[in-house]
Amino acid sequence: QVQLVESVGGLVQPGDSLTLSCAASGFSFYVNSIAWFRRASGKEPEGVSCINRSDGSRHYADSVKGRFTISGDNARKTVYLQMNNLKVEDTAVYYCAADGPMLYCDGPPKAADFGSWGQGTQVTVSS
Repeated sequence: QVQLVESVGGLVQPGDSLTLSCAASGFSFYVNSIAWFRRASGKEPEGVSCINRSDGSRHYADSVKGRFTISGDNARKTVYLQMNNLKVEDTAVYYCAADGPMLYCDGPPKAADFGSWGQGTQVTVSS
């Protein structure tokens, strides 16, 4: 089992930037794909981005392409989500998720593919 801990989110204004981190522990060396999801109040969860450790490939939801960047630091066992030009519609609880070595994320991540989840962190974009 992999344990995932997200950094604290926050309250920012439209156009601001914010970086979230996700620190992995436990059997984290088995992990290949790590993803970020978000759930806005009253909406279905959305797969935001994922990164594959095997080849470094990254994928994004259309709603965040060009604004969000996912990156990983294998030595620190941490994945980051750099969020630029934040919009009010980015307001949500953000979760990181991971799964075992057989998972390869080849598009916007799907929640059903991931077995380990962080506790979530609130990001609020408001003027």
